[in-house]
Amino acid sequence: MKIVFQHDHPLPVKKYGGIERMLFWHMKELVKQGHEVKIIGHPQTELSSFGIELIPMHGKEWHHLIPNDTDIIHLSYNHIVPSKIPTIVTLHGNGQPGEIFPENTIFLSRKHAENHNGIEFVYNGIDFSEYPFMPKRRNWENFLFLAKASWKVKNLKHCLKAIKATNKKLDVVGGSSIIPKKNTTFHGFLDGKKKLDLIQYADCFLWPVRWHEPFGLAVVEAMSQGVPTIASPFGSLKELINEDNGVLVNNYEEFVTTIKDKPKEFNAKKIRKDAEERFSIEKYTKDYVSLYVKVIDGEKLHHSTLSWKHSTPPQELLDF
Repeated sequence: MKIVFQHDHPLPVKKYGGIERMLFWHMKELVKQGHEVKIIGHPQTELSSFGIELIPMHGKEWHHLIPNDTDIIHLSYNHIVPSKIPTIVTLHGNGQPGEIFPENTIFLSRKHAENHNGIEFVYNGIDFSEYPFMPKRRNWENFLFLAKASWKVKNLKHCLKAIKATNKKLDVVGGSSIIPKKNTTFHGFLDGKKKLDLIQYADCFLWPVRWHEPFGLAVVEAMSQGVPTIASPFGSLKELINEDNGVLVNNYEEFVTTIKDKPKEFNAKKIRKDAEERFSIEKYTKDYVSLYVKVIDGEKLHHSTLSWKHSTPPQELLDF
């Protein structure tokens, strides 16, 4: 199968980038699975060593660069390609009220699809070779927050408040603070080994988001090290979190109680194994190939209008 992607920024990504990492891992895995992969992208993209051909773009226009023998185009943003070549779109975030998505849009979880009147989804996956398993004894003292700290829907506010109330320790990756906070260390934006070191060091991952979370790749990164998660129940999180890998809490009071007193012993090996089975890049790519085949054969993935179905915008904070 001949698959074409388009992305404006250089790949591989030099710093943290969730969409860029997913795209990179997926393209590499497609090549491993025997497909021909090309990307119309930034001239500084360097993917030839992975068997991926770059079609450099100069300026904003790129449709004229699509090879005529392309079987399918895969985009990571909402866009209609003026071509008869089959195209699918992966929606990585939440749509805005009134925004319409193409009929061959793929969502990140069952709830993510449902929130946009859709049905087709593929869970994100990670390249577990980049996450060597380093289990440790977990003492329920060291907690981790990993997200864009300034984004209110990620709810760092309640994490800081809970850590202060319980006198635990918190590492924050994804933001900084000029005001020192007791028991909290801000690390800014990290990726690679430094980020992995903090995940491995953590006793538990905190994810009390206050919006309909499309997926939550950081939760899977924590799972890769056998680290359990305390999360709110919004969006995809009921699909990701179960009694073996974490705890879902409905409000701040339950959040504080769970941080204060460890609810149970978690089996790190079991958390890792479950994550490998459900969220590997190999499974992700195989699932996408199955959808590619459907679209190439002329099948429509959705028969309803795809748009954000709620009356309020997705960034409006949910009660917690």
